Amino acid sequence: MSQSSAEHAVVWPSNGISQVPFRVYTDQDQYAREQERLFKGQTWNYLCLTVELTKPGDYVSTTVGETAVIVVRDAKGAINAFVNRCIHRGNLLCLEPRGNVKAFSCIYHGWVYNLGGQLTGVAFEHGVQRQGGMPAEFRKEEHTLQPLRVAELGGLVFGTFSDATPDLETWLGADVTRGLLRVMNRTPHILGRNTQVLPNNWKLYFENVKDTYHASILHLFLTTFRINRLTMPGGIFINRDGGNHYSYAKLDYAAEDAEYQNAHLRSDSEFRLEDNSVVESVDEYGDGVSVQILTIMPGMVLQQVRNTIAVRVIRPRGIDKTELEWIHIGFDTDDEAMTERRLRQGNLIGPAGYIAMEDGFIGGFVQRALHYNDEGAGIVMMGGHDADSQTFRASEAAIRGFWKHYRALMGE
Repeated sequence: MSQSSAEHAVVWPSNGISQVPFRVYTDQDQYAREQERLFKGQTWNYLCLTVELTKPGDYVSTTVGETAVIVVRDAKGAINAFVNRCIHRGNLLCLEPRGNVKAFSCIYHGWVYNLGGQLTGVAFEHGVQRQGGMPAEFRKEEHTLQPLRVAELGGLVFGTFSDATPDLETWLGADVTRGLLRVMNRTPHILGRNTQVLPNNWKLYFENVKDTYHASILHLFLTTFRINRLTMPGGIFINRDGGNHYSYAKLDYAAEDAEYQNAHLRSDSEFRLEDNSVVESVDEYGDGVSVQILTIMPGMVLQQVRNTIAVRVIRPRGIDKTELEWIHIGFDTDDEAMTERRLRQGNLIGPAGYIAMEDGFIGGFVQRALHYNDEGAGIVMMGGHDADSQTFRASEAAIRGFWKHYRALMGE
């Protein structure tokens, strides 16, 4: 056991990544350290879509972990990000989730910041009737909102608090960069969004989306309607650090079309669809990949499930509470039929999706099982003990990759 683990009461059973202490999901000190070491550390965090910031003054108010952040396009067209906290008394500066402004003004004492985060105005800076005001040595130009580095890729905007974080594509790795650009290969637009609250630690959901092992066991809909089975061709790509990955499965779309024409039959079970349009799809990428799930540490998922595309954002809201936002997207090349197809297939995912609803409650079951019962460790050995890319999906390699990068960043 390392000194760091001893100090923070989370004891790892070994130096490896195939056994995970249950206390990592329940320890409050660990959760607090994650905010600093992961979300505010050497990671790139998803902030928004580029198309949400089309004009100068367009902004999005979001969070990185639990830290409030503003993302805004300035008058020169650059995208800036900074902490959503007035430097005067620490008040939340921006209260709306999105909008357009010429400047940011704090409602508490009226301090004003330009779109670059620079302080430009202080109410009664020189006092009233030559009394009071700021001292003579005070200089507005010396005060700026805490900035984040910003990078864009495939129409997605990312930010990092750390100057030591490598550039975005290096940090993602070549494979994950390729997977991201495969899906985000056109200009996106937002079809809709929804948010659900999960009754579990954020890491349980992030593990879940890296877990190809559970997909055809937990999700009856996936196997019943042949959307994702472990017998389908596919694989897992994991970057060198381990935290970023994507998995994929391939489908014979031509055979699927023939089956749709013949009958409602979709599987070995007794379940049938009265309306097949919810799963009818086309091979829009021309590579036969019907499912691709891509994760970017510490809290973003990019999904392609048939023709439904979404960004999922994982936001911790306490040791046993997670906010999960779904941003459903289409592309500028979509015709009316494709938009309709994406909207129909959107019923597969989201809080009440035919597939995704199980992911919404399974983490809560785990959290309940760990309540006052968090000794010991979970076993993550499916597919071996390493965190390497694999040509099969009956594996927990991507979960081990997460813990590999997690332990490195947390100093454990």
